[in-house]
Amino acid sequence: MIDTKQFYDFLIESGVDFFAGVPDSLLANLCACIKENTPASNNIITANEGNAVAMCAGYHLSTGKCGVVYMQNSGEGNIVNPLLSLADEDVYSIPMLLLIGWRGEPGKHDEPQHVKQGKVTLSLLEAMGVDYAVLDDNYKDQLSYAIKYMNENSKPYALVIKKGTFSSYAIAPEKSDYPLLREQALETIIDKLSPDDIIVSTTGKTSREIFEIRERRNEGHANDFLTVGSMGHTSSIAYGVSIGTDKNVFCIDGDGSFLMHMGAMAVIGANMPKNLKYILNDNQAHESVGGQPTCTASIDIPSIMKACGFEKVIVAADEISIQDGIEILRASNRACMIIKTRQGSRDDLGRPTTTPIENKTALMEKLK
Repeated sequence: MIDTKQFYDFLIESGVDFFAGVPDSLLANLCACIKENTPASNNIITANEGNAVAMCAGYHLSTGKCGVVYMQNSGEGNIVNPLLSLADEDVYSIPMLLLIGWRGEPGKHDEPQHVKQGKVTLSLLEAMGVDYAVLDDNYKDQLSYAIKYMNENSKPYALVIKKGTFSSYAIAPEKSDYPLLREQALETIIDKLSPDDIIVSTTGKTSREIFEIRERRNEGHANDFLTVGSMGHTSSIAYGVSIGTDKNVFCIDGDGSFLMHMGAMAVIGANMPKNLKYILNDNQAHESVGGQPTCTASIDIPSIMKACGFEKVIVAADEISIQDGIEILRASNRACMIIKTRQGSRDDLGRPTTTPIENKTALMEKLK
């Protein structure tokens, strides 16, 4: 196991001091260390991983230095375009260090959405012409080689990081005055839904909590599409579902997902189906992967939604306002609800016991 602070200190001593990326559970300790020890101007939690690659490219242009992109391997898809059409040696030839959490590592048990990504993590890097190493206890030599390689070749280099690589480095969650946890808000939403209403829920703990709420109530799961992967695309999936059915489709999104592909909201707002009901849970954190903050505390989401074509934006923070909000959504054609919650989840929170294929099949039967 690598001492997280020593790894960070070695990066800084080597002149690598700019970080950008999307937090990952395998990098949670490192991300916590970076957040605590790096000036906010030099640690940017980005909307998506491609955003981070472009940011590090710009940083190199102005400083000549190599930035660090931290990410889960599921974000490799988001970096293909800027890596190949911007940073690649055949275009602008821009060096940067990619730190990639290896979810779904072959031979290791992981959640279904990570299995395929884990199998192709290394081959995707190879296909893009990105040299890499799997990080181990010999990290100082590996980092020294990576920095020398980037400087001499003016190319990106990747360090792939297995589960359990870094030592514990915890940070306290941001304090919040909002009364409800996300699971309490979800329970309130489900209380107000009818047996015909459909849910499309975002990846991470939101879908896990919805699954367990249904289990406690013995309600079954046919009404719910649990988006276990493809972070940032929940709203687009819900939009697609709503086109093919007359049932009300309640999209329950998260702030990290919302930010990742926020352009989707402009398209949805411009083409809003009457039966699509958008709900955004905003706890201002990437809670499912370590609690790193999102930027939603400093942006005006209601104004963004109105600019995207939503005529009525409800902001709720307690059970009564959520209940009232669901009624308004049900009666309105171009409305959405933003729910403010605080961070936190049960230590014994489980994961869906049905497979993604079973989830898909049950929902499609329900929608027939």
